[in-house]
Amino acid sequence: MNLESIGRVHFLGLAGVGVSAVARLMLAAGVPISGTDAKELPVLDEFRAAGVPVRVGYSAANIASIEAEAGEPISTVIASSVATAGNPEYDAAAAAGATLLHRSQGLAACMASRRAIAVAGTHGKTTTSSMTAVMLDAAGEDVSFAIGATVAGLGSNARLGSGEWFVAEADESDGSLLNYAPEVAVVTNVEPDHLDHYGTAEAVQRVFDEFTARIVGGGALVACLDDPGAAALLERVRGTLSTRGVRILTYGTGPEADIRLSEISTSGVGQSAVLSWEGQQAALQLPVPGLHNALNAAAALAAGIAAGFSLSACAAGVSEFRGSSRRFELRGKAAGVQVYDDYAHHPTEVAAVLAAARSAAAGKVHAVFQPHLFSRTRDFAAEFGQALEAADSVTVLEIYPAREQPIAGVSAKLLGHPVLDRQEAARTVAAAAMPGDMVLTIGAGDVTHLAPQILTALQERQ
Repeated sequence: MNLESIGRVHFLGLAGVGVSAVARLMLAAGVPISGTDAKELPVLDEFRAAGVPVRVGYSAANIASIEAEAGEPISTVIASSVATAGNPEYDAAAAAGATLLHRSQGLAACMASRRAIAVAGTHGKTTTSSMTAVMLDAAGEDVSFAIGATVAGLGSNARLGSGEWFVAEADESDGSLLNYAPEVAVVTNVEPDHLDHYGTAEAVQRVFDEFTARIVGGGALVACLDDPGAAALLERVRGTLSTRGVRILTYGTGPEADIRLSEISTSGVGQSAVLSWEGQQAALQLPVPGLHNALNAAAALAAGIAAGFSLSACAAGVSEFRGSSRRFELRGKAAGVQVYDDYAHHPTEVAAVLAAARSAAAGKVHAVFQPHLFSRTRDFAAEFGQALEAADSVTVLEIYPAREQPIAGVSAKLLGHPVLDRQEAARTVAAAAMPGDMVLTIGAGDVTHLAPQILTALQERQ
């Protein structure tokens, strides 16, 4: 499906970061849209201001009322992963004969006329795709993008540009990355996650294998040699890709990587490095710490080279990156204490963000972690507990359930660290943090809303 044939589109879960990105793209392309979300959120006002019919609270009657308001039928419904059969609007649209698409299928329709760079991996997708979009924008490409966070400097999570390239974050959590057919595919890493969906680590590996098979003939696969899962992926698919003329570009810190990262040096919350490729070198400057972020930058640069841009233009462009929301995002400073927020929700991600914080903090590092999903907590409790040991103090909130129901015997206590309620957590960490220290709120749930409470508690202490 493409945007010329999609008709009037109604979005379910309009305020969600993924769905809103597709809605912004289609609105910019001139597609007539409408949407509903379960609750009132600020992003809905943006769509109202653009003349989009918006509803709050799902109801079958919304379909008929929007059609009456628009003066034409809804041809297509694009839904988030949680607004599916059983949702009254989804069911009403299905009964009326509308085409039903997942968010990722809607995004694929937006990408259909562009050359696509799709960024996949268990970790680092948002940061890497953000860096790639910023890099191409700085290189003079009026790039289109759809990313799972607001990108600093670009001002949105989605844009429909006039250039030929489209950068998309490709989500593996539900297998929806298989809806894309990119010219350049990036795989940052491959680890077991989302086992509630896949069941086994082998099934996770298979979906990445299948993703590489979606690369268009003559395209390129960019993968991290430092990651055992991505390196193993390369060994499994190298022969098949070669027969289809798909080029492989590797990146990492070792001498065997095509794009090599070296001379990494941290200064405060920033870092510098040298990138080498085919005898050329370029300097890289980043405003975020951590080896994982330096590798994300190398991935973006490799994608840019695969797309035909020069090493110097890519390195300069990546150095324009200023961060993205909820990825080591500074939320404020009070009483000499810096408070950061990060979306890390897998043990590897937690370990990486705490290592980055340790390299950047002048004093101690205090972590407030909220586990995300009962199933993930059950599957990785010991690993989460070990990763959190890197902080000087650890406070854990109860599990953020998201789409899941409780699992008997599974709670945040499995992580082996003190579990506090939100108010007590804010008071405790604010009392422990001293000037020069760093506080991190970590997790994919609503722990992000704790940062203002911590800052208030710090200010009251002054």
